[in-house]
Amino acid sequence: MIVGFSGAGKSTLARKLGELLSIEPIHMDALFWKPNWVESTVEEVNAKLRPVLAQERWIVEGAYRKMLYRERMEQCDTLIFLDFNRFLCFYRVVKRRWMYHRKTRPDMGAGCHEKLDLEFAKWVLLEGRKRRKQFYRELAGLKKKRVYIFHCPRQVEHFLKQAERNEKQ
Repeated sequence: MIVGFSGAGKSTLARKLGELLSIEPIHMDALFWKPNWVESTVEEVNAKLRPVLAQERWIVEGAYRKMLYRERMEQCDTLIFLDFNRFLCFYRVVKRRWMYHRKTRPDMGAGCHEKLDLEFAKWVLLEGRKRRKQFYRELAGLKKKRVYIFHCPRQVEHFLKQAERNEKQ
């Protein structure tokens, strides 16, 4: 399970881990957003997510706390929290917006062209960080789980190199 702030690189990490482990990652954004940024209901997302969690191995990225969040926390064997600086995340969101102008990125719901408006900018820089302490409390309460907290991209790169070495053994 991969959680973290918008723009931290959850989708990219999920994709790279998925390639390494031969697991198709599930992106919560893709489950939640219908074309043209229409929101799915909790029930619709949970119906798509339950079969994924029933599998022996899965990678799910994104928090979406109303959508089987506790179940994901309980069932995962590894949890990764990308706790990156807000300005790095915002830079990445701006870069992503430029890269996917008038396009839908692969980890997003179909028909949701990349956008960056004032509301999302506030989310990336302020609102989305209000639960940071709660994340840390939840992580401290996890037992028998591998928990990784990364504060910069270099730590993620090191983790991926180590995971690749472990897979080759």
